[in-house]
Amino acid sequence: MMMFGCQGRDKTPTIREKKCPKCGHTIEIFSTDTEVTCEHCGTTVYNDALSCVQWCKYAKQCVGEDMYNAMMEVAKKNKERQLAEAAARKAAREAEAAAV
Repeated sequence: MMMFGCQGRDKTPTIREKKCPKCGHTIEIFSTDTEVTCEHCGTTVYNDALSCVQWCKYAKQCVGEDMYNAMMEVAKKNKERQLAEAAARKAAREAEAAAV
């Protein structure tokens, strides 16, 4: 079976703006980009709207193996970042509670 992209998704890429997490500069990112580099400070900013590729059994066929692998790597980095942020918040709460 030949697939030409997700049947439930617009065929035209969309663009949205994000703030660089390091410097706050506005960055434009296309829905088809896995990551972009901030023009202001050089930080790599990942596209966190990569939803269905993480669970759809046809994702590799849909977007191609190279894009699939890139998107899964971004998803992995996003998950690691979220876990690190959660651990930092927990440590801060514990430190605050210990100080009281």
